[in-house]
Amino acid sequence: MILISKYLVPKGYLGVTLFPFMFLKTEDLKRNAVLINHERIHLKQQLELFVLPFYVLYTIEFLCRLIQYKKWDLAYRNISFEREAYRHEKDLDYLKSRPLFSVFKFIRN
Repeated sequence: MILISKYLVPKGYLGVTLFPFMFLKTEDLKRNAVLINHERIHLKQQLELFVLPFYVLYTIEFLCRLIQYKKWDLAYRNISFEREAYRHEKDLDYLKSRPLFSVFKFIRN
């Protein structure tokens, strides 16, 4: 379900996914197929990890990347969950053929 909330989406971001909801900053972003696909990839990741473990792993990896890169945006973009979503967001058919637990291919130093 897609909801619009400029208050729940952090500054500098267009959307955030908190299973089972996608929160977008503005109504017109509903027509952004690439953004919607990016967020759907996150929904799939969250389902595979039974939601709560996804958030725990996401947070731990973000903190590790923040220590590693010392810059918020660089840390965020290097989280394995984000790497998968950014790499495949333009492939609108990706989720049809995405192997189970694909996100683990994106974990690296």
